[in-house]
Amino acid sequence: MKSGAIDHKSIYYPPGGVLMWIIIFLELLTFGAALVAMVYYGRQEFEMFHNSRLQLNASIGTINTLFLISSGYFMARSVGYLKSNEKNRSLFFLKLTMFGGLLFLALKSVEYYFKIDAGLTVGHNTFFTFYWMLTLFHVIHVIVGLVILASVYFGLKKEISTVSIDDMEASAAFWHMCDLIWLLLFPVIYLLF
Repeated sequence: MKSGAIDHKSIYYPPGGVLMWIIIFLELLTFGAALVAMVYYGRQEFEMFHNSRLQLNASIGTINTLFLISSGYFMARSVGYLKSNEKNRSLFFLKLTMFGGLLFLALKSVEYYFKIDAGLTVGHNTFFTFYWMLTLFHVIHVIVGLVILASVYFGLKKEISTVSIDDMEASAAFWHMCDLIWLLLFPVIYLLF
């Protein structure tokens, strides 16, 4: 290995790079602090949080969880195929990943429509303030993730690819962060109270 070159197989160099993992850590810290605050306020106003939580559709939350978990699996497959120089298979699984993200956004939009129609907006009560802040912040992350994945997809489709394994791993790390955040949000928002 050349002097000064990065050893990507080193335990000290995580997939996607150190900067991506700093961003992931900060995002998880932010969401974690908000979830701790939600649980704290939920204990203070348990009955209101419980009654508010009952106005959510846990089936929609569960289906969205399946969409994101599936898309995370497809992302992992896409990275694996790119590492094996199977570009077409990588592109196919990347499309499936993005499709899972789009399904998540579509179903979340339907859920938001019903909440707004029922008057359960951000100012309705403390529970719905947390619900809207946390889920909208997550939706923004999913949208950003889809933009990143689309840029990787179109870069891979070029005759001479402009996407490196590092780019793919960084986009995968960001996408898996979106999955992980939802796996933290779903039980607290839809099941806890």
